[in-house]
Amino acid sequence: MPVDQQYYREVASGGTAEKLLIAARDRIFQDFIAHMQPSASDEILDVGVSDVINDGANVLERSYPHQHKITACGLGEGVEFKAAFPLCRYVQIEPNTRLPFDDNEFDVATSNAVLEHAGSHENQRLLVKELCRVARRVFITVPNRFFPVEHHTAIPLAHYLDGTFRIACMITRKSEWTDEQNLILMTRKRLLEFTALIAKPAAVGYTGLSLGPLSSNLYLAFC
Repeated sequence: MPVDQQYYREVASGGTAEKLLIAARDRIFQDFIAHMQPSASDEILDVGVSDVINDGANVLERSYPHQHKITACGLGEGVEFKAAFPLCRYVQIEPNTRLPFDDNEFDVATSNAVLEHAGSHENQRLLVKELCRVARRVFITVPNRFFPVEHHTAIPLAHYLDGTFRIACMITRKSEWTDEQNLILMTRKRLLEFTALIAKPAAVGYTGLSLGPLSSNLYLAFC
């Protein structure tokens, strides 16, 4: 089962979890606009879109008024995505490889809830470098490890420590999320390490559901 389908399995349609997810991603979109300040003519790259179509997925495509300026990338054929967002250009990509675009081909690149699924720290560095190679400005968001409920498993608090997270996942039969190939739990400190990779002004902060250091999401922005 693809990672995004596994994730949305924990988010029941119409339930409280979905409403919170939508609220978090709407705030992420607002922060994307505030930090990237895209103009109507800017070309935007969205890496890691989902073929799961609901009110919580693909927030950029749902919310941005100039959908025809978006190039969206995903690992699958994007059949459902293309049907839902026909004005977007869709490009199928391979994981953990060079993006099929020229240097600075885009004005803005963004990636939401993808970096934590890169499979290794090396692959994470590659993704950050590639986004910064193909776009002048970059906005990356990830779930915050210190949000009280772990995003992918809906397990509360146990994910603060690796050991307790492994035990909780074993008990709930969700041990696939303890494999780094599937999930690397992200912190503000971890995102700050990426700022040294790129010779551009960078900022790391909180987004999503606003709870200070316990906010639901983190962002990494290069401008």
